[in-house]
Amino acid sequence: MQDHTVIEQDRPAAEVMNSRIIEVLGREIATGTCGPGTRLTLDGLQERFAVSRTVVRDCMQILEAMNLVYSKRRIGIVVQDPVYWNVYDPRIIRWRLSGPGRKTQFRSLTELRIAVEPLAAAGAARKATPEQREALVDLARQMRESAADSEAFLAADIAFHTLLLQASGNEMFMALSEVVAEVLSGRTRENLMPTRPRPEALDGHEAVAAAVADRDSAGARARMAGLLVEVEEAILGQE
Repeated sequence: MQDHTVIEQDRPAAEVMNSRIIEVLGREIATGTCGPGTRLTLDGLQERFAVSRTVVRDCMQILEAMNLVYSKRRIGIVVQDPVYWNVYDPRIIRWRLSGPGRKTQFRSLTELRIAVEPLAAAGAARKATPEQREALVDLARQMRESAADSEAFLAADIAFHTLLLQASGNEMFMALSEVVAEVLSGRTRENLMPTRPRPEALDGHEAVAAAVADRDSAGARARMAGLLVEVEEAILGQE
C-alpha cells in the first residue's frame, strides 16, 4: 500500500507544498505536539514554511474543514479541542496512530469495528451480488496464499474488509471503508501484526467469506465477531 506521507514527484509544486504543510501541522495537532488552544498566525506560518499568505490560508481552510482548528476574529487560528475533531477522517486516524496516544486510538477503532463489521457481514450475506460473493471468497484465498508477503497480504486484507462493508448495502457502513483501511494499515505500520498471519485469522476470513457466499446471515455475523476477537486480543495485548 502506498505510504501517504510520500510526495509524488510529478505533482504540481503548489499541491506538494500544501500537502507538506497540512501533513506537518495536522500531525503536530493530532499527536498533541501542538495542543488545544494553541494560537497560530498567518504571519508565523508564512515565515515557518516560507510560503505565501494564500498558500497558508488554503492549508488552514483544509485543517478547519477537519475541525482541527478554527478561526477567531482578532485572535487568529486556534487549535481545537479533540472533542471537536472529525475523528473519522483517515488522515486524522493515521496521524493519531503515529503518536503517543496510539494505543487508545487503536482501542477505539477496534471497538468500532467490533460494533460494525459483524452487522456488515450479516448484511452482505443478505444483499451482496453474486460477483461480490465470489470476489470475497477469492480475496480470502489470496490472503492465505500471500501470508508470507506482508504487503500483498495487507492489500488483500484491506480489499476484503472494504468489499464486505460495500456489500452490506448499508451506506453508513460503506462510509467507514477508509477508516477500516487505515486501521489495518496502521497495525502493520506500527508493527502490531504478527510476522505471519495467525492460522485462525486466515480460517476466520475464509469462514466469513463462505457464510456470505452461502447467504448465511447469522453465520456471517458470528464468524466476523469471532474473527474480531483475535484483533481485540492483539490490541489489548499491547496495553
